[in-house]
Parts: sequence; C-alpha cells; structure tokens
Amino acid sequence: MSTQPRIAVVTGASSGIGEATARRLAAEGFHVVLGARRFERIKAVAAEIDGTPLALDVTDAASVAAFVDQIPEANVLVNNAGGAFGLERVDAADEDNWRRMWETNVIGTLRLTKALLPKLIASGNGHVVTITSIAAQEIYDNGAGYTSAKHAQSALHRTLRGEELGKPVRFTEVLPGMVETEFSVVRFEGDAERAANVYQGLVPLVADDVADVIAFAVTRPEHVNLDQIVMKPRAQASATRAHRD
Repeated sequence: MSTQPRIAVVTGASSGIGEATARRLAAEGFHVVLGARRFERIKAVAAEIDGTPLALDVTDAASVAAFVDQIPEANVLVNNAGGAFGLERVDAADEDNWRRMWETNVIGTLRLTKALLPKLIASGNGHVVTITSIAAQEIYDNGAGYTSAKHAQSALHRTLRGEELGKPVRFTEVLPGMVETEFSVVRFEGDAERAANVYQGLVPLVADDVADVIAFAVTRPEHVNLDQIVMKPRAQASATRAHRD
C-alpha cells in the first residue's frame, strides 16, 4: 500500500456501523482495510469500495497480530468491533456473557490500538476513533455487563488521549444512543421481534448517521481533536428515557 491515499482501518466492518463507516471513508478518499470475523461479508464490501478485506477476531491475540502484520502503514483506526450479549440483572448474571463483552469491547480495543498505534504515529497524522456508547456514561437496570464494559472501553480510550499527548495522533470517542443495526438482534440471540421492539414508536439513528460523524471527525484539520461526540435520536434523552408515539 502506498501513502496515498490515506489508509483507514475499520474493525467490525461486516455490518452495521462498521460497514457504513468503511463505505463512507472510501467515499472520502481513504483506502479502507476492513477487518471482521465474517470474511465473506467484508470481502464483498471491499470489492465494492476497492478496499482490502482481512480476517480479524479481536478476541484472539494471534488473529490481531496477523491482521496488523498485513498492514504496513495506517492513518486512521476505527475501533468498532464490540457488542452486547444478554440483558440480565446482576444477581442473575451470565458470566460467559460478561466475559464475551469484556473480551470484545475492552480487551479487543486494547489489542488493536496497542498493536496499530506505532504505525498511526509514524504516519505523522494518526487518528484513533473508538465507538463506545451512551452506555459508557450511563448505567441501567439489567445492563451492567454491557455498561461496565463500555465504561472500561471509554476509560481506556480517554487515558490514551493523555498518554499520547504531544505525539501526532488524535483520539475521538463516538458515543451513540439508539442505532438500528444488528446490535439488538445479537443481544437477544436472534430474537428479531424483541429487537424491533427496542425501536418501536420512534425514529432511531441508522448506521450511516454514525458513519457521517466519524467521517467528519477524521477529516478535520490535523490540529483539531474532537474528543467526545455523543449522538442520539431526537426522540431519545438518555439510555432509559425516550419519547415513543
């Protein structure tokens, strides 16, 4: 890969926010490296946007190492891989679900960022965008596994902002509220009806809305750092409060 165009690495790029971001950054002139476990899906998207698909499982250290080894240089990393699994009270918590959420959202973000950071800094104008959630700022009943993981992911990202101060790399955290993607279907183990009820009676954000914000952040002049961007549908005030028709 050459230094022109700039190279953006997007994780969790097989669907939802990740796929939309890959498409949008390609439209902005980036060469996009798409990473995800579902390789056939990112292969198809990459073919449409002239990107590079690479298999990636952020919960597997060897997979992350192999992924980064295939990327000689990079300007932007979008940490999008993550997810929520289950919705239980703390006194009924499924430890396997908690472990998956922490491994994916927190340790996965740590692995990718740690491995790719030297290349981002070497570019002379690197940028790390981490997609957390309003769950990184709020808690709600039955959501402790996810909210605790997102709080930790946010803390990791915000710590880097200070630790890397003075180096040519920016850090932006995007915290979406309700976004209608596969997120809730995964959380509810394929129960599409239950997932649809999450957004009933209101107009949620869609993946393209979040991709627009990510593209805006990474195309600002290099002295401009958008530290945190919280975005919700107009009908949503908080993690637990929304107006429904």
